Amino acid sequence: MSGAVGTTRRTSRAPVPAPGPSRVPSVPVLVRLRLAKDLMDRRYADPLDLNSLAREAGFSRYHFARAFRAAYGEPPGAYLSRRRVERAQDLLRSADITVTEVCLLVGFSSLGSFSSRFRELVGLSPSEYRRRHWAARAPLPVPGCFVLAWSRPGTPANQGSADQGCADRGSTDQGCAIQEKPGGASGG
Repeated sequence: MSGAVGTTRRTSRAPVPAPGPSRVPSVPVLVRLRLAKDLMDRRYADPLDLNSLAREAGFSRYHFARAFRAAYGEPPGAYLSRRRVERAQDLLRSADITVTEVCLLVGFSSLGSFSSRFRELVGLSPSEYRRRHWAARAPLPVPGCFVLAWSRPGTPANQGSADQGCADRGSTDQGCAIQEKPGGASGG
């Protein structure tokens, strides 16, 4: 201080402890945080924002963000994008669809953001990741048209047929053909 008398500032608040292992939220708080975490796990492809996640947990957005980080070690947005990248890894390994389609299916709206976050977490670009996993594999187990047909928003999986997804994409891939079973039921 510069020697001025009476300029000390008094606060009525106790110091706020830094988040860390000693500040793990209580069990009731963890239960509520788990509701939001489960929502992110279930609806990773939907546009989820901090307000909707906080509302799911019953917190204000700022309290939710602090409590989530203290409980899980990362902010909610980082957790959600990590889950999206994990799902993208699965699709890149198992489905014959483009990187852009994977990007949109897992909930990213920008290919650039998706590629940057993928490289940050995995250490490879999505295309390189796919090339490395495809080089050591037999033909892909799931044709891309099936993935697109089953992930189409608002379309229940039991309506229509998966070969419509092939037709939508103009695919002539023999892997997209669906064999008709006796009785009219289609199978894959």
